[in-house]
Amino acid sequence: MSTTVRDNPEENRFEILVDDTVAGFAEYRLSPDRIAFTHTEVGPDYSGRGLAGELVSTVLDEVKGRGLAVLPFCPFVRKYIDTHQDDYLALVPADQRDKFGLPAAE
Repeated sequence: MSTTVRDNPEENRFEILVDDTVAGFAEYRLSPDRIAFTHTEVGPDYSGRGLAGELVSTVLDEVKGRGLAVLPFCPFVRKYIDTHQDDYLALVPADQRDKFGLPAAE
């Protein structure tokens, strides 16, 4: 199984492909300095393979490289950040963390 994550700005989402087939996506709203993740989904034929986690970690690494702040409205993205605080909590602006139930300090 070969996986690839790509940005699809026309659809406002990042997609994870399995052998060139879209298996899941993370929808977003982009502004000049922030990206708000609104929904993450993996198709039923692909569930249970860790693809959502792979998608979100790859996407968060990508937006970190772009220097964007993250607003995790999507519950899956929010939980992923919460369970990987050392790597991704700093992406959420400190003044927004309480709104998402995330700790104020890293």
